[in-house]
Parts: sequence; structure tokens; C-alpha cells
Amino acid sequence: MQKHPMIEQLIDAHLNFLDQSFLDAHTVETEFVNFYQWFRKQQLQQIWSFEQINALIQKQILQTPASGFLIEQIAEHIKFALIHPANDSTSIADIIPVMTIDKIAQYVASKSGHRQRLIKTMVNNPAFSAMITQLIQHSIQDYLDNSVIAKSVPGVSRFMKMGKSVLENVTDTNLDDAVAKYLQKNILKLSQMSETVLNQHFDDQKLYHFQANLWHKIKAMPVSVLKNYIEVQDLPQTVAMGAEIWDFIRQSGYMKQQVHDGVYAWYARNAERPFDLLLRDLNIDETLIQHELQNLLNPIIQQLIQSGYLRNRARAYLESFYYQNSTLEILKLPT
Repeated sequence: MQKHPMIEQLIDAHLNFLDQSFLDAHTVETEFVNFYQWFRKQQLQQIWSFEQINALIQKQILQTPASGFLIEQIAEHIKFALIHPANDSTSIADIIPVMTIDKIAQYVASKSGHRQRLIKTMVNNPAFSAMITQLIQHSIQDYLDNSVIAKSVPGVSRFMKMGKSVLENVTDTNLDDAVAKYLQKNILKLSQMSETVLNQHFDDQKLYHFQANLWHKIKAMPVSVLKNYIEVQDLPQTVAMGAEIWDFIRQSGYMKQQVHDGVYAWYARNAERPFDLLLRDLNIDETLIQHELQNLLNPIIQQLIQSGYLRNRARAYLESFYYQNSTLEILKLPT
């Protein structure tokens, strides 16, 4: 392509003009605000379709695994938060509002119906029945073997052992088997008794006071007490296991359907809303645009200019414009 001195001068003049214009922070602010004023009036459905948003989320979140570096960074940030020196001088009450704790306690205590169903499900579980059976058997055996009375009163220990032997001879079975058979026959009654006792112990008032007392016990503890329950050195393994669970879930048809339907429901509610309302949902308003975001953007623009990137990219487009035939004809220059 033949170079024309006049065109080269025009291109350089354009580039100098752009450099000078965008070196002025006020220019960047004005353009950014003007763009926002246009963008805020556009409806969601005028810019993006449901299919575009869903495809982006499906690809970037569900179809793309988390990188090993990201997983390492998550573990490092959790570790940093747990071992931070401020944890030793900060109490739990300093970071958790007591009024919120009280609201939670009242809410949990008021859910008597949910609590009763949970207790019923628990006591009727075979694992609970087996645990109660073993606990009673061990308690009886422990009482016979280690009774305080049998140890402190001469002759009682021998008497209790003799009584056990007589019982086993009369029933033609050992005591453990006899107790086990009795418990198996009466396990339904025992479960019902357990359910009644648990419901009585965890009624609304008692559960509320239990939670309140628990809060008063822990509120003055330092945040560093969390290290007693979280193994800091195991974080790389535990976070990795969490990532494996997410990796499996994100590829399931269940999660894909949930995301699809969730995005569709959100889009249906917001398709006709302008972007200023959508951004306001994220606490982004014109004040934020004019100050914080503009202040973040301006250094980027300055770096684009100082590094020569903006000038080089602009030159490519200006050369394409000036050296096309229609422009050369306007300038009356040979093609």
C-alpha cells in the first residue's frame, strides 16, 4: 500500500487528538457517564436473550471445572482467615449481633411442628433403636459388674452374681440374651417413650433457653477458637474434597435443569426491566458510576495511552479508513 504524506499527517493528528483527549480525566468521566445514561435505559430483553444468558452460565459455570490454582487459593484464603492475629483479640460477640442470635433462637424454637417430625423420624430409625438397645444392655451389665453398693457392702457383690446365675438358670438363657429379647419385643414402646421424652425436653421454651444459654457461654470466646474445630493443616484436602463434590454436581442433569429453570424464571421477571433497576439490585447506581467505578477505569485508560496500546489500535482503524477508495476519492488522491 502506497503511503500518502497528507494521509499520514491526518492520521498522526487524529492520534494526537485522541491521546490529548483521553489524558484528561474529565473526558473519561464524561464518556463513561454518557454510556451509562444510554445503557441504563435499555431493557434486558433488548440487549440479551434468555438463551444467551443461559448458554453463558451453563458453559462457564457448569461445563468448566474449577482450576487447581483456584482451589489452592480458596484453601489459602480460608487458612489466612483462620490464623489471622486479629482472631485472638476479637470475640464472637464482636462479629455476630446478639439481636440476630435472639431472632434465630426464637425462630428455631417456634418450629415445633418441624421439630416433632424430626424427632419422630429419628426415634423410628433402626439405627436409633439399635443404639438404645445397646445402651440399655451396657448400662445393666455395667451396673451388675460395677455397682457402688456391690463394691461397698460386703457380700452384696456375691449375692448379685448369684441372683444373675439363678435368673439365667430359670430362664434357660444368659442375662444378656434375655435383656436383648425383651428390648426387641418392646422397642416400639421404648421408641415412643423416647419421642415423648425428647419432645418434653425440647419444647419451645426449653429449646429457646438452651440456645440463649449456649450463646452466653460462647459469646466471649475469641474467634480463634474456631481453630479447635477446623484442622488448618488439612484445608488443602478438605477444600479439594468440596471441589470434587461440586465437580460431580455441576455435571449432573439435575443441576443443569435447576440452573436452566432458575435463569428462565429470573429472566421472565426481569426481561422488561431497564438496566438501571437491574444494576440497582446490585447496589450499582449513578453515584457509584461517577465516582468509584470511574476512578477505577481512569488509571486503565491512562495506562492504555502511556503504553502505546491505544495509539497502535487506533492507527490500524484510521489507516483502514483513510486508505479505502471512497476516502481517497473524497481527498482527491490517487487510488
